[in-house]
Amino acid sequence: MNLLPTTTSTDIQELQPRVAVLPVGSFEQHGKYLPLITDTAIACVIAQEIAAAYPVHLLPPITMSCSHEHAAFPGTVSISARTLYAVIDDIRTSLARSGIHKLVIVNGHGGNYVLSNVVQEANVDGPAISLFPLGSDWDRAREYGGLESDRHADMHAGEIETSILLHAAPELVREGYGDADHDGGVRPFLLVHGTSNYTETGVIGFPSLASAAKGKAVLESLRESFADHLGVLRGSD
Repeated sequence: MNLLPTTTSTDIQELQPRVAVLPVGSFEQHGKYLPLITDTAIACVIAQEIAAAYPVHLLPPITMSCSHEHAAFPGTVSISARTLYAVIDDIRTSLARSGIHKLVIVNGHGGNYVLSNVVQEANVDGPAISLFPLGSDWDRAREYGGLESDRHADMHAGEIETSILLHAAPELVREGYGDADHDGGVRPFLLVHGTSNYTETGVIGFPSLASAAKGKAVLESLRESFADHLGVLRGSD
């Protein structure tokens, strides 16, 4: 799959988008069968679905973010929350210079808690940024896709992430997901102890339940849900 947009400057000039879409992923462990770029790939897949359906300016992804809870696993690389905040702030400033004042952040990594604060602060004087997908968007997509697990139980490298990649980028999925299920339990101190305290393999979820058909349906649902986010941002113009 191609993670980068291939639009030209002329394409953007003709489209004249009022909203930019920024995928934010991570570079962190996802068990033995999904790559370190899993969250980035999923954020890009969702963003590409959006760009194919709506007149938005699709940006290249931020590929490293706040993955500190996965630091015990080889290969994981993180940046600080303040760095992620600063990068997004710089991107917004640059977009504004070209006349684009609305941004949707497509977040592929649940540990990027700072993104909620970025959105919260940016919207003090009116809608300027939306964070997508929200929990409600994911829940709707799970139901539409017929997923058997819920968001808590299927937190990492599980049914939904594996399904999306089986549909959109099957070349990224290695063998082994069929027998990698792991129930991580309640996990009250995830931010204190990290993921390794709740799983030896890095997996918290049920990848054995994954299928390409589920992944396709999840993406269809998210594409439809995005209309509400776009409407909120456009309604403030």
